[in-house]
Formats: sequence, C-alpha cells, structure tokens
Amino acid sequence: MTIRTGAPVVVGVDGSAAGLDAVRVAVQEAAHRRRTLRVVHAFIWPLLGVPVGPAPGAPAGGGLRHEAERHVAQAVAEAGKVAPQVPVTGVVVDGAATAVMLAESRDAALVVLGHRGLGGFTGLLVGSVSVQVSARAHCPVLVVRGEPHPGGPVLVGVDGSELSAAAIEFAFAEAAYRDVPLVAVHAWLFPSPAGPGEALPVVYDGDYQGDDVNRILSESVAGYLERYPQVVVRHRLVRGTAAHVLVEESKNAGLLVVGAHGRGALSGLLLGSVSHAVLHHAHAPLVVVRHQPERH
Repeated sequence: MTIRTGAPVVVGVDGSAAGLDAVRVAVQEAAHRRRTLRVVHAFIWPLLGVPVGPAPGAPAGGGLRHEAERHVAQAVAEAGKVAPQVPVTGVVVDGAATAVMLAESRDAALVVLGHRGLGGFTGLLVGSVSVQVSARAHCPVLVVRGEPHPGGPVLVGVDGSELSAAAIEFAFAEAAYRDVPLVAVHAWLFPSPAGPGEALPVVYDGDYQGDDVNRILSESVAGYLERYPQVVVRHRLVRGTAAHVLVEESKNAGLLVVGAHGRGALSGLLLGSVSHAVLHHAHAPLVVVRHQPERH
C-alpha cells in the first residue's frame, strides 16, 4: 500500500450525485487510514476563456466560480456528516479534470472518483478521464461504482506479476481496515504458447495446469499472511477470461482491487477489453493500483 506521511485521501467532486457518493466513500477511507480528506473540484472554464464571475447586475453570489465553490462546500458538509472526526478541506483548482487529478495524485495516499459526473468529470468511465487517471496516477485510484455491499470481502485479481503484488498488498491492507475476508482470484484459460513460434502440446494434463496456476495463486498471497494475520484469505481459481471472471466475482464484493496491467490472464488491463469490462461493468467499487507502493 502507498504510504506517504501526511498524505491525504483526495476526492474529485463536481456537484453530481455520483460525486457525493464518492465523498461518502472517500471520507470513510480517510477515517480508517487516519488521514485527512481533501475535496477537489476541477474548474475548467478559465482555460476556455469563459467568464466565471457574476453577470453584470446579477447577485454577488452568482457565476460559475461561486457555483463551483458551492459544490465543494456541499461535499465538505456531506463528509462531515459521515465521519465528523476526519479533518476535511476543500479547494477549487483551475484546470481540466484529468490534469488536476493527476497533479493531486502526486501528494495523495488515494484518489477517489465517482463513476459518472458533470462538468469536468463528464464521461468518466466512458471517455478518457478514468483511463488516464487510473493508468497514470501516482497513487492508487478508487472508482466508486456498483451497489454497496457492506461487509463484503475485498476481491483482488492475481496473476503472479510484480504489479499484481502491489495490488495484493493494497487489498490485504483494505481487508484489515474493513475487518472482512480477502478473496484472491486467479483467472486462467487453456495453456498458451510460451513464445513466438512455439506450439502447444497435442495432449496436456488439465489437472496439472490447474495445480500450476493454483501454486501461483498461493505463492502470491503467502508473503502477506504474516503481516496481516487477522485477515481471512480465500482462494478462487476460475477458468475463464479475466474480464468475465472479475466482473462476475465482484457481484458480492465490497471492493475490487486490480493492478494497472500485468501478464497472463490480466495482461492489458486498462489498455484493452479487460479494462473496459471492469471499469464499465464491475458490481463493486474498483481500485486500480498502478505501481509498486512505497514502504516504511
């Protein structure tokens, strides 16, 4: 898990209902991490040359900038209702949503985004904003989507890669925070060639292949069991494509955690069909862990 002394949880808001859902999740994340919460509104209008103040003769509280400030104030107030013990600050930052959130991620422990939005966040999960932020952020990114499953397990996709290990570490910490089980899932298909030009054997042992990928799954989580002895771990070895398996398994999960990309069943995450399936169709909030986290 990314550990930065004093780093806040950052949530992007825009006045939409999805943005307030993100705030409620973000402040709870801040509470169990003992972090502050930073509420950010990306204000793109100055970049477009649009007047942002009140129109001539209009009330002093009018205009786009005052509206943005009201969105932030509403989000800060909502956070206070959910977790009054968490210190919360709010800010309007001039810039496009992607650029603003990427800059915020440099000093954040976690970035939280709603699944859809208005203004600067329009098209989130159907356009480039979510893909760019998730793929390029300097900290894990949590996209709030799906139906809440209080007490549901933390689900993590495992493929044996180094980036998968970063996701596993984050998932263990989340399961410990939430006091819920961790479900480690490895999706696999039939054997594939080891390299270009190499052929598959005409006959192979399916049970042997299953044992092989099960070993990958077990070894991937073994290193974290001593660090998180309180976490109950379940293994799920499922034949199928990563996209289908992760979406189906997320139906009863409280949180789904994946690496930015990996190899094998999870290769291409955030670059092709797997990313689109998970981002569009997951039934639980999704965390993308991009790179190896900092450690104590």
